[in-house]
Amino acid sequence: MSRRRDKSRRGRHRPQRLLAAFLAIVLPGTVMLILPLRWLPPLTSSFMIITRIERPGDDLRYDWVGRAAISSHAAAAVLASEDQRFFEHAGFDFRSVGNAIEDYRRGERLRGGSTISQQVAKNLFLWPGRSWLRKGIEAWLTAWTELLLPKERILELHLNIAQFGPSVFGVEAASRLYFGKPAARLGRDEAALLAAVLPNPVVLSVARPSGYLRQRQAWIRTQAIRLESAGYFSPSRWH
Repeated sequence: MSRRRDKSRRGRHRPQRLLAAFLAIVLPGTVMLILPLRWLPPLTSSFMIITRIERPGDDLRYDWVGRAAISSHAAAAVLASEDQRFFEHAGFDFRSVGNAIEDYRRGERLRGGSTISQQVAKNLFLWPGRSWLRKGIEAWLTAWTELLLPKERILELHLNIAQFGPSVFGVEAASRLYFGKPAARLGRDEAALLAAVLPNPVVLSVARPSGYLRQRQAWIRTQAIRLESAGYFSPSRWH
């Protein structure tokens, strides 16, 4: 009888032990993965690795530069384009997701609700796709990215690893390829055009902008000016 009770107790405590073992491995592993990015630039990203595999003949471009070497116009344009509440949320913008769902119910096209923090976690460590598994891992990594890294560093990472063309990663490589200048000298219009391709940099082209892309560029430029005029983002905060 006592053996049965012992087995029953062990069975009840097994989920707790499994959870403790999982956290003992995954939690420090996550911290070791993300915390160094507070000071060190990533050598590559999962999306760059996938691109190398899928496009082996391409010359992949990726040039890391620090925040001081990136125009504040580029930072403002990316904020305007992708995450206008970046400095207000803790990695997840539930308000924007709710607005996107309401717009979809009214018959509009479904918009993505990923924040810049989520995109950094995905681009660095994960793979394209919409599975619940990937979204769950992304949420875990996003939470720790927000906890371990300052907001300005997250934005700096995003600008450096975001994809701006089929094999072009980072604002420095994109600026030199498309405009023949370093990212520090990007103007407002150029920065808005780069930010405009971010939803689909393989299809949308900075070198051959469509009418749709030009419209998106103009909208981003206007929104970036609005963010700066409202005091939400300023060059002094960036540099």
